Amino acid sequence: MDKEITLEVISQKRRKTALVALISIAGLVLAIWVLRGYIKSSLKKSEITTAIVETGNIENTINATGEVLPEFEEIITSPINASIKNALMDAGNKVNAGQSIITLDKSASQTEYEKLKFQLESKRNEISKLRLDLGKSFYDIQSNNDIKQLHISNLADAVENAKRLFKAGGGTRENIEQAELNLKVAQLEKKQLENEIKNKQQTMQIEIKEAEIAAAIQENDLNELQRKLQLANVIATRKGVITYVNKNIGANIHEGETLARIADLGSFKVQGSISDNSLDELHTGIPVIVRINDNQLRGHVTNVSPSIQNSIISFDIQLDDRSSKLLRPNMKVDVFLVTATHNKVMRVANGPAFKGSNLQDIFVVNKGKAERRTVHVGLTNFDYVEIQDGVKPGDVVITSDMSEYKNSTEITIN
Repeated sequence: MDKEITLEVISQKRRKTALVALISIAGLVLAIWVLRGYIKSSLKKSEITTAIVETGNIENTINATGEVLPEFEEIITSPINASIKNALMDAGNKVNAGQSIITLDKSASQTEYEKLKFQLESKRNEISKLRLDLGKSFYDIQSNNDIKQLHISNLADAVENAKRLFKAGGGTRENIEQAELNLKVAQLEKKQLENEIKNKQQTMQIEIKEAEIAAAIQENDLNELQRKLQLANVIATRKGVITYVNKNIGANIHEGETLARIADLGSFKVQGSISDNSLDELHTGIPVIVRINDNQLRGHVTNVSPSIQNSIISFDIQLDDRSSKLLRPNMKVDVFLVTATHNKVMRVANGPAFKGSNLQDIFVVNKGKAERRTVHVGLTNFDYVEIQDGVKPGDVVITSDMSEYKNSTEITIN
């Protein structure tokens, strides 16, 4: 007689079967993952790039961009409001000091100069007239003062006469008082006149001083305009190459507007730009490498702009070889800021095999095979990577991307 299987037993069997199936699937996946690297355990030599481990110096760098500019560039601006009469030079022409570049029509400024000259002469005549008026007024007032003094003397004698007459019995007290009153009035009038003389002198001296100051200002304006008229003959002040000329013949230009630029192409600098994320690393004096194609020039940062525009910081680079034949105006170059240097360390050429972390797996070629090794990476730059351990000088390292073989410990090289 068959015994009926309970529902609990059936459930336990199902769970056991499912657990075994899951373990089998996981084991299969793990085996496939482990063996994945061993399936492709060989590669062709032509598919890889290699580099030899060597001993040398390495610098840690930050990438930036730069533009080559003339170290010295003179900007010639218009000293006056004028119009361009003729352009005697083109951009790219070499010039010597004293050569004319542009001729300006300065007739309007010349008319203004003559007007100022006439105004200055009128002001000087005004000063002369004020001096004459001062002399005449002073003479007139002084004469009145002298007359007033004579009148006072007469009145003083009249007082004495009235007093003597009163003592002799021929006069009255009222006559004495009247004579004394007349004398006192004359003395007050004389004091008033003397005060008027003093005030008149001070007032006219101030007027003359003001006129002299105004004349001095006009004379300075006249001399400045004369100087500008002389500068309106646009000439080169130094030897160089013209990089820009305003050739708009007949165009009206304003004072201060650029007419030409002259550069000394015997000496160059580099103006660099970098993201403000690197602000902490950027400072005056930091060494710099400037790359021009496959060539490098050394220099250092001389100036860092205090302002940030569109998250970009600008800085100036002074090159050790400022007259290098590789340099051209407005040339775009790669700039590398050197933030650290290690000397006499193991280094290898940089490549896609190095991903940027300090601990990395690399492959070293040995007897026709590529062996995986774990190494510590130090400083890196565009050219080299510092390897601190796991290799020795003379080892050949694969520098191409080996991510397909990350699970392989050894690869045959055909």
